[in-house]
Amino acid sequence: MTFVDELISGILRSEDGFSDALRKILDEDLKISVPEFCGLTGLSQSTVYKILQDQREPNLRTVRAVMKAVRKLDKYPGGEFIGIIAAKPVLVKIEERIVQVGNRQVRVKEYPAATMEEAIIAAVKAERDGALAIVCAPIIAPTIEKILRIPVQVVIPKDSMLRAIDQAAQKVF
Repeated sequence: MTFVDELISGILRSEDGFSDALRKILDEDLKISVPEFCGLTGLSQSTVYKILQDQREPNLRTVRAVMKAVRKLDKYPGGEFIGIIAAKPVLVKIEERIVQVGNRQVRVKEYPAATMEEAIIAAVKAERDGALAIVCAPIIAPTIEKILRIPVQVVIPKDSMLRAIDQAAQKVF
């Protein structure tokens, strides 16, 4: 079911069905804040907040605009984004869902993986979801580069490596 289908189903389901469906799409599916959503789609933050808080019943023009915006982001599930493949503890530390790169905002979508197999599956899923590129650990990058058609960038956590060596040394010595 596409995001637009969810919105239509919400409208037909109940009086607050549209706002409930939009809230779910933003919070759970896209994992995007209202300001980020409005920035990517051009909708008014005030209008979207009022709809989400059931302070305003959207008119037909607003419903069309929201559906057009959601369809734009649903073109590639999650919109245009860069996929990050890493273990959950690493992903928890990523606070930004939108990263400013030059004059462009780029979404980041997380793909947790604890094993090499999970990382390969996550990479294929990210490409199918419409990722523009993948960021991953150097141990899996050569394999992923062979099976994907999108760029793969390696992240080398120098600072965390030095911190881990320091902590290990403190335990040993």
